[in-house]
Amino acid sequence: MSETLISSLAIHPGEMIKDEILERGITQRQLAAQMEVSPTVLNEVLNGKRPVSTEYALLLEAVLGIDAGIWLRLQIDYNMQLAKKDAILFHKLEKLRKVEDDTVKISAREHIFAAG
Repeated sequence: MSETLISSLAIHPGEMIKDEILERGITQRQLAAQMEVSPTVLNEVLNGKRPVSTEYALLLEAVLGIDAGIWLRLQIDYNMQLAKKDAILFHKLEKLRKVEDDTVKISAREHIFAAG
């Protein structure tokens, strides 16, 4: 298994959006109106109950001037952090990696015997 560090704190991009609008003195309702979206749905995004979708990322870019790709990459990073902490997925991945390792070893042996 790879030896990468995993942050113990997964931060949803909605938290960063909240920080941004707070810094700019914009309320959630004002942002929702500018984006022409439901204030309730926007609140759910900002509170991490919904993901930042491609549509929302583009709307945020139009209103805040921050590249949509940034919001989407933050969402992907968040999703990856959560997935890496999922015990069921972890065990499934470990099992699949073991099968792959065994398959690679068998394939390498077959290649050596065929070449010899």
